[in-house]
Amino acid sequence: MLLEGKKAIITGGTRGIGYAIACRFIEEGAKVTVFGSRQETADAALAKLKEAYPEADVWGRTCDLTSLDAVVEAFTAAAEDMGGLDTVVNNAGISQSAPLLSYTDKEFAKAMDLNVTAVFNGHYAGAKIMEEAGHGGTITTTSSMVAKYGQPAGVGYPTSKFAVNGMVQSLSRELAPKSIRVNAVAPGITKTDMVAALPDEMIQPLIATIPLGRIGEPEDVANAFVFLASEMSSYVTGAVIPVDGAARS
Repeated sequence: MLLEGKKAIITGGTRGIGYAIACRFIEEGAKVTVFGSRQETADAALAKLKEAYPEADVWGRTCDLTSLDAVVEAFTAAAEDMGGLDTVVNNAGISQSAPLLSYTDKEFAKAMDLNVTAVFNGHYAGAKIMEEAGHGGTITTTSSMVAKYGQPAGVGYPTSKFAVNGMVQSLSRELAPKSIRVNAVAPGITKTDMVAALPDEMIQPLIATIPLGRIGEPEDVANAFVFLASEMSSYVTGAVIPVDGAARS
């Protein structure tokens, strides 16, 4: 198994891509703590994971990801539960689609808080624990194809993901001497609950933009996270890996 014995924290791990990452990490032998926006969602995901993987070592937690002190405290507690920390997945975030002149400064600030500040906090807390333990590790963040190609509205979302890419590339250089590899995965259109609920007349035009001819599955994205957390990617850092079927929208 690719992640045998690894201890992982996954934010936004209670549904969609984050939940798929948790499943794949467990399948590859990792101990996993999923973080949700509320304790009840974390508990629900934890129960579902335990039902699917009765032998798994898995925990569910919540904290205010926009507070550095709260993230350090929660990540430290999670690492104590698992017996260490080897990999962090910064997956929590929000998307937005309001046009510019309907956008508010509060909405823009919320995108920055959840998609940038929380990612910084995850890097800080993860790197702190790994360095204090005297070993390296991996930190991988969910970016997006729109960081490169933009989107027709909701400018805060692609802006925040562009910032994530810059953070990843900078911290990969800073943390490499500590043997901490920092990367990102940039999904394209993926069959989350929201996308799966769209009517066929909306889905087909989306598929038409994807040369591979299908929408991505959460597992497609999760597999990239497995690779980046494993020793198979031991010489990969500072990368933003697209998982989008070559879509350009």
